[in-house]
Amino acid sequence: MITRCFAMALTVLALALPVQAQEQFITLASTTSTEQSGLFGHIIPKFRDATGIDVRVVAVGTGQAFAIARAGDADILMVHDTVGEKKFVSEGYGSERRDVMYNDFVIIGPSDDPAGIAEAESAAEAMTLIADAEAAFTSRGDDSGTHRAELRLWEGAGVSTEGSWYRELGSGMGPTLNTAAGMNAYVVSDRATWLNFSNRQDLKILFQGDDVLFNQYGSVLINPERHPELKHDLAEQWHEWLLSDEGQSAISEHTIDGQQLFFPNAN
Repeated sequence: MITRCFAMALTVLALALPVQAQEQFITLASTTSTEQSGLFGHIIPKFRDATGIDVRVVAVGTGQAFAIARAGDADILMVHDTVGEKKFVSEGYGSERRDVMYNDFVIIGPSDDPAGIAEAESAAEAMTLIADAEAAFTSRGDDSGTHRAELRLWEGAGVSTEGSWYRELGSGMGPTLNTAAGMNAYVVSDRATWLNFSNRQDLKILFQGDDVLFNQYGSVLINPERHPELKHDLAEQWHEWLLSDEGQSAISEHTIDGQQLFFPNAN
């Protein structure tokens, strides 16, 4: 009888072990651009196959992602605000920050381009032309990495955004693009989300290529001294995989209609 019970216990344990392995996961605080572009849907299964660890993404604006990570409600952080990421580390919330990949921001607007930004020679000039024309402009207004980049563009142009032509929405990139399409308005977007956006209506990319539109993404480990309760060992495996040849190759392979969305640049 004892032998039979012992054998049954071993069988239950053997069946439970694979389930436990499958239940290994980390929580990643990241941006809506990485989620809405389809990147995570492409690379997370590859990481899970390689390690048995799943990644559950909380996709929010960059500012909110920082807040989640500071509170210890995520095991790792991946956003696109290098200044903010370095500050996060210097303040003791992060233990390491590494470049992972990049793409760029683009300025999108109505195909008839009422502000004439397609002829601009710089992003600053394009933003000035929009403001001077008081052309409808939709802003995410959500303290995301894209919103922060947009604010830097206005600041670089020395332009005030006061006026009814400027609409702060407090929404993610996809909903902001939907509103811009409905209003036939100008908008700053990351290229990846734009490429994955189907409701373009009369919108098109009108300005791109200025160095100030460079968009760097970084992976940041949470400081174990600040939040010892987090899954630091599993998070580090994700971090190192992103930086590995396998992870960098997976990032480069994510395309839409033959166009690469992100370009690996691990350092």
